[in-house]
Amino acid sequence: MNNKPRVEIHYCPACHWLPRSAWMAQELLHTFGDDLAEVALLPASENGRFEIRLDGQSIWERKRDDGFPDIKSLKQRVRDAVAPGRGLGHIDG
Repeated sequence: MNNKPRVEIHYCPACHWLPRSAWMAQELLHTFGDDLAEVALLPASENGRFEIRLDGQSIWERKRDDGFPDIKSLKQRVRDAVAPGRGLGHIDG
């Protein structure tokens, strides 16, 4: 049984946010590949939706959090949930 967390990136296809979402997924897999079960890209049915969920919990939502996350903030939020003691190198500086 796989107990690793799952990341979902819900994005608005009408807003053309797939490239941004794919880049964020790539960055998360590069940094946390051994710590995550998967990173899923999910086209949202609601226009303007951009949300990142970790095991069902929202860790970033565009409207609530005032825009898109920078990669540093996103990686820190994922790290704090999946590998709290882990350093992120120059990102933590």
